[in-house]
Amino acid sequence: MLTISQDLVDRIVAHARADHPDEACGVIAGPVGSDRPERFIPMENAERSPTFYRFDSMEQLRVWREMDDRDETPVVIYHSHTATEAYPSRTDISYASEPGAHYVLVSTREEDKVEFRSYRILDGVVTEEEITIVQ
Repeated sequence: MLTISQDLVDRIVAHARADHPDEACGVIAGPVGSDRPERFIPMENAERSPTFYRFDSMEQLRVWREMDDRDETPVVIYHSHTATEAYPSRTDISYASEPGAHYVLVSTREEDKVEFRSYRILDGVVTEEEITIVQ
């Protein structure tokens, strides 16, 4: 189960809406071993695409080094889908490389509706998980 603050949910959704029609992406870091998403890190979609996202390799290296320096881990890895439901694509599944992370997807396909879902992706197996939003 993912427990996440309303503020972080709002920031993910705002980032997804701002980058639409391209997919948005980023990370929420938290203390190592805590499973607590705390520090919002929006990232650049190097593909600038409405159907695919990829972290810029230099930005990803910098962010992961910064997390290491701060004793953090990527608790949430998020991205948006602009025209489809918030469910991992085959490409999303193949690129899921953080076994401990919650993979959050938000769909921006409908302007007045938020579809916000979280998954665990391990060895190619996708498991949707419950989300608890706290204040």
